[in-house]
Amino acid sequence: MVYILLAEGFEEIEAIAPVDLLRRADIDIKTVSITNDLMVTGSHDIIIKADIILSQIDFDAMEMLVLPGGLGGVNNIAKCSEAMDLINKTWENDKMLAAICAAPTLLAKLDIIRGLSVICYPSVGNEIVNAGGRLIHNKHVISDGNLITGKAAGSSFEFALEIISVLRDRETAEKIHCAILGITYG
Repeated sequence: MVYILLAEGFEEIEAIAPVDLLRRADIDIKTVSITNDLMVTGSHDIIIKADIILSQIDFDAMEMLVLPGGLGGVNNIAKCSEAMDLINKTWENDKMLAAICAAPTLLAKLDIIRGLSVICYPSVGNEIVNAGGRLIHNKHVISDGNLITGKAAGSSFEFALEIISVLRDRETAEKIHCAILGITYG
């Protein structure tokens, strides 16, 4: 199971693109509101109904936790001790983490990225460097061990496809990529 955290102010495309593409790849994914309200408003006033709330996560079944960006959403996750504890517990239990845009800063706050290659939104790059991460500039998506990071909203599809590659395989990701572009695979 893959869970994607939603907090008020999340970047909609960074959340919905992974949900859509992972479901196309038959990967179980649930959206998770960090509050007791299933309705979560994104940074562009798009309201998403989450599948579950934070307390309903089945940690033992979790394979990966995905963190969309959006500065408001990231700030709200940072203020939620239960969400931050979940992120830390995920990492400490060798489960996969994926974070895009400003969300890698949450990992910096938890000292998760020390020594890892990370990409993020350029304006928050100093937080990655200050936390001991190796900031990469010339890519849109980076995988380093159990961590996948993405640069920005425009990297959302590539980010989702990398998650599919890691959780399934590169061929499945390529098939999904071709399907959403309307071209024949192979």
